[in-house]
Amino acid sequence: MFSLARQAQDEIGHLAAEPARQVEHAGAGRPMALLESTARDTRPPQQAARRRRALRRPINANSPAHRGDARLAWVLIAPSFIGFAVFAVYPTLRGLYLSFTDFQVLTPPTWVGLDNYVKLADDEVFWSSLGVTVYFVLLSVTLSMAVSVVTAAVLHRLTSSTVVRGLIILPFLISAVVAATVWSWLLDTQLGIVNILIEALGGDGVQFLSSRGWAIPSIALINVWKQMGYTSIIIFAGLQTIPATVYEAGRIDGASELQMFRRLTLPLLRPILALVLVLNVIGAFQVFDIVQVTTKGGPANASNVLQMYIYSKAFGQFDFGYASAMSFALFAILIVITFLQMRLLRASESDTSE
Repeated sequence: MFSLARQAQDEIGHLAAEPARQVEHAGAGRPMALLESTARDTRPPQQAARRRRALRRPINANSPAHRGDARLAWVLIAPSFIGFAVFAVYPTLRGLYLSFTDFQVLTPPTWVGLDNYVKLADDEVFWSSLGVTVYFVLLSVTLSMAVSVVTAAVLHRLTSSTVVRGLIILPFLISAVVAATVWSWLLDTQLGIVNILIEALGGDGVQFLSSRGWAIPSIALINVWKQMGYTSIIIFAGLQTIPATVYEAGRIDGASELQMFRRLTLPLLRPILALVLVLNVIGAFQVFDIVQVTTKGGPANASNVLQMYIYSKAFGQFDFGYASAMSFALFAILIVITFLQMRLLRASESDTSE
């Protein structure tokens, strides 16, 4: 009797385990497909169809569930919108209006039309300041781009230390006034450590900030030291987006490091380099604090950049109407230069898209 019961129990267990073994055997080759098909088969057709229609249906902003979203969105962006309107839009429109007036602060503005711009065309100091500014921009941007590209390439190829990257970007985090003050001490004609080292090596002292020939190059070097870390990090981030397989293919073809840098790295970095170039040009045209601290526009207007001239007209002679006209002339120059740079450099594409 017990043997019959045990035999019946074994038979029942064998029959119960057979479907499981069949499923396991059928799913050995394609387990995920079996699970997905099982899941699809067990889902009611009406429910699956409703889910697909809900995913394709656009969100109705007027529905009760989303009725308050627009109001919440305006509340969230209102602080930024108000700050932009008060501190950017209104001063710009006010300055544009003042550029067509004779405004001396203590008297109400008087409309003069295009007289300030006509005066601007005949102002020799303005054109001299513009020439000094262009000279500074060419020196500063050229040196900054060269040093930044080399620094970023070295960081990318030789080291991955975050400490080194932090040290590279550290000068950018220092205030421009502080940096200019420290460098004016270092480059001082009599007490500066740079001139002390030059004289110790047998050379003659250099009047870095007090001679017409050295004033702008010295200010450009200070600006390069200040901005180099920021531009290097941007270029370094662009280098990290280049696939390593590109360099592996170059090595297989027998290209040297210099050839890969010229024919692979630089073409692939074109959008990043265009961005950095535009930012450097705009920042160099707006230089003011370094010049104000180190040379104050001297000697004999040798470093009187356009921003210094605008500042002296507005806050030295209180001629805010003419200073506003010069500011918008500089604004127009920057727009034209930026547009030409973006078009000529094809900033929106790299050689990977060709």
